[in-house]
Amino acid sequence: MSAEAAALRLGTTVAKTAADIWLGGRRRQQERHLPLAELVRVRVPGLRLQRSVERQFGQITDAVFDRLEPYLEHEFRGLDESGRQAVIDAVCDTFARADLSDEAVLAADANAAELIRRITGSVPAPVGLNEAESRLYEVLFAECVEYYVRIVRSLPVFEERAAAELLARTATLGAEVARLLERLPDRSLLAPDGTDQDTAFRRRYLELVSRDLDEVELFRRTSDRAAGPRVRLSAAYVSLRATGDDGTRRRTVRSLSRLRPDMSDWEEAGSESSGMRVEAGLSGASRVLLRGEAGSGKTTLLRWLAVTAARGAFSGELSDWNGLTPVFVKLREYSGRTPPNPDAMLDGIAGPITGIMPKGWVERQLDSGRALLLIDGVDELLDRERRAVRDWLRKLLVAYDRVRVVVTSRPAAAGADWLRGERFTAMHLDRMSPPDLAAFVRQWHQAVRELGDDLPCPVDDLPLYEQSLLTSLKDRPHLQSLAGTPLLASMLCAMHLNRGRQLPRDRMELYRNALHTLVHDRDADRNVPSAVDSKLSLSDKLVLLRDLAWRLSDNNRSEISVEQAAVHVGRKLRAMRHLDGLEGEQVLDQLRHRSGILRSPAEARLDFVHRTFQEYLAAQEAAEEDRMGSLVGRAHLDLWRETVIMAAGHANARQREELLGGILDRAEREPRHARTLRLLAASCQETLPELSDGLATRLEEAVSSLLPARRPTDPPALAAVGSSLLRRLPRSLGELTEKAAAQTVRTVALIGGAEALGLLARYAEDSREGVVDAVIEAWGYFDAEAYADRVLAGVALEGRRVTVTHSGQWRAVGRLPAIDTLWVNHGVSDLSVLDGLHPLKELTLVALRGEIDLSRLLTQDSLTELGLSGYASLKNLDVLGEFPALDTLNFGVVPLPGLRELRLAPTLEYLGLVNFDASLDLSPLRHDRIRWLGLLAGETCLPQGAQTALSALPGLRTLFLTQIDVAAWMKTGSFPPAGLTYLNMTECVLPDDPEALNFPGVRVVVH
Repeated sequence: MSAEAAALRLGTTVAKTAADIWLGGRRRQQERHLPLAELVRVRVPGLRLQRSVERQFGQITDAVFDRLEPYLEHEFRGLDESGRQAVIDAVCDTFARADLSDEAVLAADANAAELIRRITGSVPAPVGLNEAESRLYEVLFAECVEYYVRIVRSLPVFEERAAAELLARTATLGAEVARLLERLPDRSLLAPDGTDQDTAFRRRYLELVSRDLDEVELFRRTSDRAAGPRVRLSAAYVSLRATGDDGTRRRTVRSLSRLRPDMSDWEEAGSESSGMRVEAGLSGASRVLLRGEAGSGKTTLLRWLAVTAARGAFSGELSDWNGLTPVFVKLREYSGRTPPNPDAMLDGIAGPITGIMPKGWVERQLDSGRALLLIDGVDELLDRERRAVRDWLRKLLVAYDRVRVVVTSRPAAAGADWLRGERFTAMHLDRMSPPDLAAFVRQWHQAVRELGDDLPCPVDDLPLYEQSLLTSLKDRPHLQSLAGTPLLASMLCAMHLNRGRQLPRDRMELYRNALHTLVHDRDADRNVPSAVDSKLSLSDKLVLLRDLAWRLSDNNRSEISVEQAAVHVGRKLRAMRHLDGLEGEQVLDQLRHRSGILRSPAEARLDFVHRTFQEYLAAQEAAEEDRMGSLVGRAHLDLWRETVIMAAGHANARQREELLGGILDRAEREPRHARTLRLLAASCQETLPELSDGLATRLEEAVSSLLPARRPTDPPALAAVGSSLLRRLPRSLGELTEKAAAQTVRTVALIGGAEALGLLARYAEDSREGVVDAVIEAWGYFDAEAYADRVLAGVALEGRRVTVTHSGQWRAVGRLPAIDTLWVNHGVSDLSVLDGLHPLKELTLVALRGEIDLSRLLTQDSLTELGLSGYASLKNLDVLGEFPALDTLNFGVVPLPGLRELRLAPTLEYLGLVNFDASLDLSPLRHDRIRWLGLLAGETCLPQGAQTALSALPGLRTLFLTQIDVAAWMKTGSFPPAGLTYLNMTECVLPDDPEALNFPGVRVVVH
């Protein structure tokens, strides 16, 4: 019996028993033995209502299934098939024999533990189970009764019956209470001794953790509301990536890529980095120090671990963690006092019930090795307190060395080796990749559905908001770059929701909000001790950070030594008279640990967590200190481009005239830099609040001199100007040369957005070959279906290769007009899309995966060329011999099937075998018409049967070899094959004597 089947049976049993209570009632005991469907038909009038009731109990079945299936998946590993069946039979049999009527539930005061005791006292225990099976039976039966009681208590009829029961009891209530109090010993005012109450307390504690930690406050800083609403964390949680942490972090790429990434970057399979899912990293170590920058999701992850452990709902890599008892310790609650002893560890989360905690309960959990200790926020303590925490943790682990521990901190507060002596594995939470960000946006909007009327929009409009934001993220690289952490991604989601699907026109407001959040607001809202005690206001912090950012940029640097940075901060502090008495080193230490935008990329080094923040702050400092002349002099340098653009937004009217006028003056005087300077001036339009008439005229003239695009380097440079450029581009390409027209198409594609899509629809009317190719290539930058319908629908695609790079295009390829050549770079596991396509001549699938049924290819029986590669298991290989016109086959699927299974079309002339090893047997290769053969091995080898197989190809004239041991082949005396006229060898093992490769009548090429 599988875990899935077992969970379904138990879920059905619990739901059916609850249905008996709801539908049967007191007066119809005989009806309780009817099947659920029959019971519904007897007790519920009307077909529609009957279907509705059946669906409701089907959902109850599914809910129980979802709870039990991961647990059973883990527990079933230790049982054989007969043992599994016996346990599930025993649970269902006990349910059938037990008194689970509403009277019994009320008699137990609707308390699951009491009901279990009553049932086990009245129903004989199952016989024939061994120790492991009995233990699993007890746990499953208790879980099912717990679910049953909770379900019954939620049924509409229960409240009515409970009220009636309560009224019946009131006559003797006073006497009962009196007798109860007389028998109550004095020591009940203290926590109970012994272990007999451990299980009951653990259940109550886990219920509290599951309820109280399962919430997260949505980011509402962009709203006028005083407090943000809260939703279930379990609904909002998104898995993140992490990497092994050696204390150094690679610098983030430049904050704003000139090139707009295409939609394939948003595909999960195409974006895997060296990082792993954090759950996978945690599963491989019992002690983890998890480091991450501000807002990277450290606390949310710990809360999710606690809630999931409390529910026993781990799956996948963490399924072994089911059964652990979470102990969540927020270190900031212990600022100024000693970290907690075990008996006080629950105070922060479970304070209301610690008074009834059995004495020594936490110690027993830790000692058993079944505790999950989650310690949050080393960085939220003062430096002197962090040392005490490390000592406290060291002593704790000496006493309880089997406990699992996850500790979190920002990198500046705890180095990767901070707990290495205690055998901790260091991990670092990575920035979200595009697929992670897309998943976060989808999950965020799904979570806020629970807010209902508290939302600023109708719930049914949320899918529109979600899609609108994802489109903005894909169209605007700076948004994607900013939203690299859950905190800032949540800020964007909330801003977009509160503003009715609108985000600021330029980046300035986004960066300002992000800075205020990271530098000050978040710590203040959470009452972080080191922030509460600080004398620095938000303005003070920004002044110091601006000065530091300018000093780094002024020296064309991205990082600085901590010692030198402290000197700079100290100098700035001396000019801030209201902060007398503060030392540069002390203040820098606070900014490093708590500002959220400084980090240590290496020991004793300092940089900004993202280049964007350095550029924004340096630009603001340039405006504050009136350094426009300095910016003009550096405007031709790529490193200063973003700083200049944002300085134009920070500047006042006079400064804007000086900055842009100076840049345009330089463009006229310096032909060498004229194009770069004019492009920069045009790009500044993104952040400019207003322009004088004279300056606006000069900018128009500068842009006109840049158009049209002609060189391959022009589109990315022009696209960086932004969407304002679209208004200057022609509505038709007819007056441009073919080369300029194609580059104009690429420029529009890189700019992106709805306006760009409309312009490309016009350009698609141009039938010149270069223009059509550029229009097809631009498909990758837009929503696949919208582009196929609006742009490609009228393009003649016959004879042109259409390339698919992501799943959206693969799903939309059937919307294209007639195509005959298709190249699919995206991972494909289902070939059914081919059914609806026009007849193809050429098809190449380079990333097959999973189990592939090749019979689906026969819907394209007009193919003349077919390429198959990837990592997949193939079914119905013999269909490859049924194509009537196939003359070219490139076959590189791993693992490569044996050639005995491979039937070749009789018309085949070109055959390529790729990614094989020495196990490949060429002996079955037989064909009269093959004249071109490629053997491209995945590793250096000589396939079996090579010495004789090629003689069975009488028409062979051309041979391409890669990583083949030609020297060994030549020793067999069968190389080269007879009739060969061209031989190409790449990375092959060759004989020592080059003259040995002089074969009469054969042209030999060696790479």
